[in-house]
Amino acid sequence: MWISFEMILNIVMTLMFGYVYLSLFTAYYIGNIKHTVGFYVMYGLHIGFTVLAIVLGFFIDIDLFLYQLPFVVLSVIGVVLLPFTLYNRNRRENLQGELTTAKNKISELIVIEERQRISRDLHDTLGQKLSMIGLKSDLAARLVEKDPARAIEEIKEIRQTASIALKEVRELVADMRAVKLQDEVVRIRQMLSAAEIELMLDANFEENKATLFVESVLSMCLKEAVNNIVKHSGATMCHITYHETNDEIILRVQDNGHGYTEEATLKGGSGLKGMRERLEFINGTVQLSQQNGTIVHIRVPIAITRQKRK
Repeated sequence: MWISFEMILNIVMTLMFGYVYLSLFTAYYIGNIKHTVGFYVMYGLHIGFTVLAIVLGFFIDIDLFLYQLPFVVLSVIGVVLLPFTLYNRNRRENLQGELTTAKNKISELIVIEERQRISRDLHDTLGQKLSMIGLKSDLAARLVEKDPARAIEEIKEIRQTASIALKEVRELVADMRAVKLQDEVVRIRQMLSAAEIELMLDANFEENKATLFVESVLSMCLKEAVNNIVKHSGATMCHITYHETNDEIILRVQDNGHGYTEEATLKGGSGLKGMRERLEFINGTVQLSQQNGTIVHIRVPIAITRQKRK
């Protein structure tokens, strides 16, 4: 309603005084309309009424409009371009907000899915064997007086089942156990030495402030980056730097090989996608760049790491 009122006011002021530039204010408000159909309707009406008012203005007072012709042209261009510019900018901002919300929901769903996977693994690992241990314990208790030899056999089977369950639990926990950067560097040094690649290390992992979970994610990413160097780069040197600022943790892995593009990395299955998925859990990012080889930049916000280490 108010935009329609402004259009009428623009027509009147244009015909009476040649104030065509007032139409720019109306164009600004039209560009902020969120409804798509409403935007295009008001946008079309505004252009039509503005052009119509200018044409009538030339018939009413041609000298006035010829004198202001440059301003008239600029005003028409603004009426055409300004609403679209504002409308597209607002749409991008809305889409960016929706994308951020969707990424947060996906991260939450990934966490829930991982918890469910761990729950299923524990159930499959322990559920059946604990049930068997309970049943055999009851059976052994009943056979102690009636058939001691049979009871002893059942007890041996209980012990064997418990040992198997303990082994499976240890294997499951080993897969989920956090890996420290300091320990990972030892394995990386051995790997690079076997590949005859010189390691330059500019880091003091003993004094890092990252939580065990963040450190584990960074360790996996570092391992994947070094694997890519050994397998794909043809490098003779690997330079690893790690430092912390007030805002973020920065891990940088550089080689002097022939390099590789991000597209080739994704198609070749060298793990960049997996690194990104791991870093999403801690709001981190990974980027590739080329400078006499390949540089992998990993950044993690420091706010994620300021938690009490256990």
